[in-house]
Amino acid sequence: MSAHMRMHPIRPNRNFNIDLRHLKNIALPVEKKIPWRDSAKEEIKKYSEIGLMIRGGRFKKNLTQKQLAKLIGAKPHHISEMEHGKRTIGKKMAMKLAKIFDVDYRVFL
Repeated sequence: MSAHMRMHPIRPNRNFNIDLRHLKNIALPVEKKIPWRDSAKEEIKKYSEIGLMIRGGRFKKNLTQKQLAKLIGAKPHHISEMEHGKRTIGKKMAMKLAKIFDVDYRVFL
């Protein structure tokens, strides 16, 4: 190994001493939690809650509408209609989607 490639051990800085016992008295900012429906209002208007679940599932599994349609035995425009809330999802379709996305089928009903 050449000289310029040798690794040097990292030595702690001895001038950096902190007493961590006082940290319990520091007030940390409180995070304001926002319900997901409030943060996704515009998307819910454009699609639907169930449509967002399908789109999110497709994104997570890296699937196009056409690929998802082929997997569940549907037409690609049916996937689009389900995502936009224009087509209802029955129990059988919910079960097929749930199997692909590894979730409980009731989330689509």
